[in-house]
Amino acid sequence: MARPVTTAVNPWLALPDGPPSAARARRLRAAHERLVTASVLPADDDAVRPVVRDSWRRSLGSGVDPDGGSPPVELLDAELRAYRDAHPLAPVLPVIRRLLVQDAEADRMIVAVSDAAGRMLWVEGDRALRGRAAATNFVEGARWSEEVAGTNAPGTALAVDAAVQIYGSEHFRRAVQPWSCSAAPVHDPVSGALLGAIDVTGGDHVASPHVLTLVRATVAAVESELRWLHRERLAGGPAAAGPAPAEARLEVLGRERARLTLPGGPLELSVRHSELLFLLAEAAVSGHGRDAAQLAAEVHAGAAATVTVRAELSRLRRLVGDDLLASRPYRLVGRVRTDAEEVRRLVARGELAAALERYAGPVLPGSQAPGVRQARDRLLGLLRRAVLTGRRPDLLLRLAQLPELREDAGVWHALCEVLPAGSPRRAAVTAHLHRLRLAGRAR
Repeated sequence: MARPVTTAVNPWLALPDGPPSAARARRLRAAHERLVTASVLPADDDAVRPVVRDSWRRSLGSGVDPDGGSPPVELLDAELRAYRDAHPLAPVLPVIRRLLVQDAEADRMIVAVSDAAGRMLWVEGDRALRGRAAATNFVEGARWSEEVAGTNAPGTALAVDAAVQIYGSEHFRRAVQPWSCSAAPVHDPVSGALLGAIDVTGGDHVASPHVLTLVRATVAAVESELRWLHRERLAGGPAAAGPAPAEARLEVLGRERARLTLPGGPLELSVRHSELLFLLAEAAVSGHGRDAAQLAAEVHAGAAATVTVRAELSRLRRLVGDDLLASRPYRLVGRVRTDAEEVRRLVARGELAAALERYAGPVLPGSQAPGVRQARDRLLGLLRRAVLTGRRPDLLLRLAQLPELREDAGVWHALCEVLPAGSPRRAAVTAHLHRLRLAGRAR
């Protein structure tokens, strides 16, 4: 008899199933109390996520006092301004503001950008929340690395080099346990160097899965913008003296199987090769590669089959050539531009009409590969958020017509709000929203 397939829970999500029960919250607080008073934390206590347990132990080992003072402010005034102006993330700050900060006050959130050492360079968003956060030194210039401030989303994201959420009592320091946060690291897309982290801080709602998806989508847009800025610098420098290297293009939007266009012509890829090449292209945006185990986890919903993935990658290399795909780790060594990256780039630049035009549908819509599904959700979430923020009726109408958003009550609510009373489309929009309400999809 076959064993039932269980769906793995993303270990980086704080609240995958909604807020914890009162009993679980009490167990979490009790576990924290045992750790900080007696340095005891049973490994089998499922009230504490492994990522949090490991972070608590690192915090304890670094000598962080759970009841100690606030993290230090290391950069002030002119020194802070000079350091920020020279930081690699300064040129892409408009992207972060457009995708996160513009709605932060309405969403009751703080948006913070740190450097690789955990020092807060920009802290923006809801003014009232920033005033409260300042009492714990969550301010520009303060250092919130894990070894100084204990478990917190930006500090822990930098420590483990992964997107992570920290909910309430999961924070090591008691003073910040009323807050929740979602953060993701940002890398240089060329060198792969860690540049810093983007964090969203606020109440319990900030620990919901969709907020981490939004933060990761913003990081992808930022890294894509950094990559293009690097290319533009090269185009104006000595590297442009010779002929430009050939660039491949990978089309994945609205396609069950990707189409790879090489200098010699187009190739229609198999489903698995489509998934693998797209995931490697996404990794290349941040300058990274993948080993077989990582790719297996990203393409197989069940047990990771590294042997199968290695075989598929070997066939893919024979198909596209060693000058495009290398191994140890598996990575793209040639330039591969994806239509998904083009949409992110247009959103980052605020060219939303062009982004909607370029968006031909979900990323590999038939794929159930976990990594592809996450990328699919991130891209759609990024586009949705940007159009909702812009509140242009024509763009909202186009967004609402996307098949994957026809049942999205939030989009139709926004559309109903911005359409003028005399619009001939208003009656149809109102009727559709009413149908969603009757179906229980809208409040």
